[in-house]
Order: sequence, then structure tokens, then C-alpha cells
Amino acid sequence: MGSLNIENVKKSFGPVDVLKGIDLAVSDGEFVVFVGPSGCGKSTLLRVIAGLEDASSGHVIIDGNEVTSTPPAKRGIAMVFQTYALYPHLTVRNNMALGLKQAGTPAAEIEKRIAAASTMLSLEPYLERRPAELSGGQRQRVAIGRAVVREPKLFLFDEPLSNLDAALRVNTRLEIAQLHRRLKATMVYVTHDQVEAMTLADKIVVLNAGRIEQVGAPMELYNSPANVFVAGFIGSPKMNFIEGARLGESVKTIGVRPEHLTVDAKKGAWKGTVIHAEHLGADTNIYLDCEKAGLLTVRVFGVYDAEPGATLYATPDPARTYRFGEDGRAVK
Repeated sequence: MGSLNIENVKKSFGPVDVLKGIDLAVSDGEFVVFVGPSGCGKSTLLRVIAGLEDASSGHVIIDGNEVTSTPPAKRGIAMVFQTYALYPHLTVRNNMALGLKQAGTPAAEIEKRIAAASTMLSLEPYLERRPAELSGGQRQRVAIGRAVVREPKLFLFDEPLSNLDAALRVNTRLEIAQLHRRLKATMVYVTHDQVEAMTLADKIVVLNAGRIEQVGAPMELYNSPANVFVAGFIGSPKMNFIEGARLGESVKTIGVRPEHLTVDAKKGAWKGTVIHAEHLGADTNIYLDCEKAGLLTVRVFGVYDAEPGATLYATPDPARTYRFGEDGRAVK
């Protein structure tokens, strides 16, 4: 399909620097996810790749070809938007066919591609319907199908699941993962949801304030975060951070994930009082105010009875404890 290389890309809107020098290599067939908080630059970076925004400087290279100044339609990309962007007066079939017709693709080839995409995405029963007659999940599948029929070098997804309810997000996420495996296509996907990133990506790019904080496989980022920002962003519930001085440590910050703490009613490293417990069925999140370590979140697998006001002791797994220096970077 197509590789992607981004070389020192910067983007400014007036005096505001949104992208501050992005360098990234995406291999042919990779599924890469951009994550980060609102305003970090992830959607702007995707739009620069698509050609919907001009880079202030730097280079965008798709499949070995410099496309920094190339119009979007000639970049060999297909984009799936958060808002679906379907034509309301056209049927599903015609929404999927429109781009191919405009490109002069022969009618027989158009029908062949629509048939293949609609089978892949289970859209055959809806080909003669209009978008208003479809559910949100079906509309998003049509938007994905419209991208698939173009057979692009690069698929771009801009928060495609954010308008769907929780159950549909899970189902559509599975469909996108299966689509990637079937097509063996290069995909770049933007989301603010780190669960989507962890479950979909071959490689995650964590962005913050217009810069890349870390690039790596999902479990690499989970197990070996480069700094406090990545450690706090990857994982749910988020990592607990404790001032090193409170624990007699020379480093600035100690980090421990909720699932790497154990609790006991009689003994442990840090004595605390239960503030609140969230019973989620498969696991329980306990919020514990510890005399030594401060407010902690502890994730216990299964059902755990923890009444507010009760005393519990929390103990960290020493092999899964992280240390961060004054600059916020991980200390080996």
C-alpha cells in the first residue's frame, strides 16, 4: 500500500505554534494511532498529512513521493471523518461510488469495488437506503466503505467513533481492526481515547503541546513510559504519582499503576482510609487516602467490599514501580 514519512513538520496559525517539529516514520501496512489531550495537535497533524492544512515547513512523503504541496485528491489517501460527511440525498451505493465516478473509474470496476466493500462491511441490505434511514454505526460503516472503494495508499481516520454510543464503539472498533487485517493497509488513526489506541494500534504516537512525547507499541508505552506525561496518559485508571520526598526517595516522583497495588485490611506499606469504591463487576476501583503516599487509586480484580471510612493498607509491587526525575523523564 503506502509508507508515510513526516520530516520536521511545523504548523502555525498566526502566532500560535500548533506543531513544533514532528518527525515520524510509518511503515507499509502499519496501523498507527495518534493520541493526546485536546489541543495537542493530533488532528492538525492528520489534516497536514491529508493536505487539508498546509504545513508551515517540513516535508510529507507518502509511498516515497513528496506530497507536501500536492492537492488532497492527488495524494492517494482516503479519509474517514468523525461526522461521516455523507451526502444526504444520495443512496449508500451512490455515496460510495461518487468519488470513483469523479475520478473516471469504469462503471463495471465501480460496481465490483462496491460489492466487495459492502460485503466486507455487511452493508449489502442498505445499498439503496439514504443516510437518514441508517443508524449511526451504519453511517460510519458507509463512510469507511467509501474510503475502502478508493483503494488508497493510506487510510486516515479522524476520531471516527466519537459520535457512537459505547456498544457501537466497541463493535465498530472491532470492524476497523478486522478491516486492517484483511486489507493489510497502512492506517493512521486519531483519537483522544487511549483504550482505542491500546486495542487498535501496532504503534502509538503520544502527542502533547505540538510535540511527540513517545512512539512505541502499546505495551511498550504501558510498561516503559518515557516520562510522567506518557505514564499518566497511557493506562486506565491512570497511574498514581507520589512525591519522592514523601517516601524518603531522592527522585522527584514515584509512579505506580492502580493494578500494581495490593490491599489488605491488616498490614501493608501505606495505611489509608477508603474515600470511595467503584464496583464495576469485573474489578473494583478503590480510592484510598494514605497517610504516607496521599490519595491513591487501587484496582482490585473482582468484587472487593470496601466501605468509605474503612482502613486499608496498600502495598506497591516493587518490580512495577516507576521513578521520574526533576525533568519528568523516567529514571532507569
